[in-house]
Amino acid sequence: MDRFQNTGQPDWDWWSRLWPTPGATLRKLGLASGESVAEVGCGSGYFALPAARIAEPEPVYAIDLDASLLDELDSLAEQQDIENVVPIHGDARNLTGVLPEPVTTLVVANTFHGVDDQAGLVEQAFEAIESGGRLIVVNWHERPRETTTVGGDPRGPPTGLRMTPEETEAAVLSTASFERDRQVELPPYHYALVFER
Repeated sequence: MDRFQNTGQPDWDWWSRLWPTPGATLRKLGLASGESVAEVGCGSGYFALPAARIAEPEPVYAIDLDASLLDELDSLAEQQDIENVVPIHGDARNLTGVLPEPVTTLVVANTFHGVDDQAGLVEQAFEAIESGGRLIVVNWHERPRETTTVGGDPRGPPTGLRMTPEETEAAVLSTASFERDRQVELPPYHYALVFER
């Protein structure tokens, strides 16, 4: 199986231009205290670290294929005295194999578009989420890459990889018995779909 299509790991500076308050974004998506969380493709923790503050004392499993990004996340967690984030070096297409337990909420942020086997990931997500839990998929809107600028430069995945909310919903619902809960707009360039298990 091939690796995810890597569309580039941005630094925290430009993420903060899109989402200056990632914790508030996660709360807007329904993340609450006392929920266990897993984030697929967590990078260096822009969402995983604030998720850990929200979910405390429950664990936040931060999954990524890039060990160096997980090392950075671990260092940032230590600097910020966050003790409940658990870096996991592993392939999210084997969620049930890398997660030690089912979670309440699974977050797939800025990753779903680059997964070569979306059906396989959705099946794994369904098995990795507790009954009554949630899958949250954050995606770039399907707009030409040259129109989604950050700091004056085009950013985000290539235009051809971007998915409409309808395409994302179809990819999830055609594979597993999730129920669509809602769509949340995340200006300026993203949307999130929340699914219930």
